[in-house]
Amino acid sequence: MSRVKSEPGPVPRPTRDRLITATVEQFRLGGYHGTGIKSILTAAPAPYGSLYHFFPGGKEELAAAAIHTSGQAYRDLVDLSFPPGADPVEATRSFFDGAAEVLAGTDWIDGCPLARVALETAQDSEPLRQAALEAFESWLDVLTVRLDEVGVSAESARVLAVQLFCLIEGAFLLARVARDREALSDAGDGAAELVAAALAARPKKISSSI
Repeated sequence: MSRVKSEPGPVPRPTRDRLITATVEQFRLGGYHGTGIKSILTAAPAPYGSLYHFFPGGKEELAAAAIHTSGQAYRDLVDLSFPPGADPVEATRSFFDGAAEVLAGTDWIDGCPLARVALETAQDSEPLRQAALEAFESWLDVLTVRLDEVGVSAESARVLAVQLFCLIEGAFLLARVARDREALSDAGDGAAELVAAALAARPKKISSSI
């Protein structure tokens, strides 16, 4: 009688990764101060001792790791949304439209967990403030590089990147409170106009004749 070979089950994710992922999701819903260690361990799931095994600094160290992971994920999203060679005006418009779709599709819950934690802890925790700043700067770096690639001066590109960042974060906040896409749509229009104006202001190339 032959044995039926069973299919291998999914490989369990490492405990450290589960703790970080659970922390990101819990912060998205409850923020830093509204999220307890017990809820993170339950969501992971992971035994209590594993927290301090991987993160001797406790909740603050785990939060810094979650900010780093979340920041990298959003940086990758920005990078994918503004690929090299794409029309930056269209990419900007699509980015805001996509953000509105995601937010509406999650019943106005799926905001940026990193921004929420940064607002809560910037005055209380230097490690978390620094982690958030590094994450935000990585997003700005992507935008600055993409704008520089299409001829916007380095100084103007950095200023415009900051403006786009502020528009998307502010629009997210207003859209969640209003439970309406209008803020993201209006901010997207304004962002696209800023990018178009920056492109129009680029120095004219002078062609040389032989």
